[in-house]
Amino acid sequence: MINQEVLVLNSDYEPLNVCPAKRAIVLVYLGKADVLHEYETEGAQTLYGEAIVPAVVKLRKQVRRPLPELKLTRRTIFARDNYTCQYCGIITKDMTIDHVVPRKMGGPATWENLVCCCKRCNTKKSDKLLYQTGMKLLRTPRRPRYTPFISITKYLSGRKNDVWRDYLPVFTDIAD
Repeated sequence: MINQEVLVLNSDYEPLNVCPAKRAIVLVYLGKADVLHEYETEGAQTLYGEAIVPAVVKLRKQVRRPLPELKLTRRTIFARDNYTCQYCGIITKDMTIDHVVPRKMGGPATWENLVCCCKRCNTKKSDKLLYQTGMKLLRTPRRPRYTPFISITKYLSGRKNDVWRDYLPVFTDIAD
């Protein structure tokens, strides 16, 4: 159970980070954080006996951080589109990135021009425009408004955790 992930909240309950349970137990033991929720499993063995395994902790002091920038990477495009081909709707981990307007036609590498795409659709579309192939996008690609302290992939997996969901903001422009 020490391998569990723990949601770390700032003192104002804003999601700040995801850390291993071992680190969260240390934060609680040192008096830097309070446990808000714990996993319903047997505790972790420590030198001082059995410790609970926190699911969510809140820092006692406010941590000031600069607002992070959501970087445009393959991983964030896959996360934004939830590993779903934006042409046929298939969900798989074996995806590629497609330029809606191909690079050879001046298509930029931007949030609005890159989509998650299965290999079959990528081959079918090739370096053509959508109207030339008869293909359509399931949804218009755009830059997510969410600027996370936690990574977009951790945010999306955290939305599936019943306890964490109460603390994570809802953003409709990210596939859930």
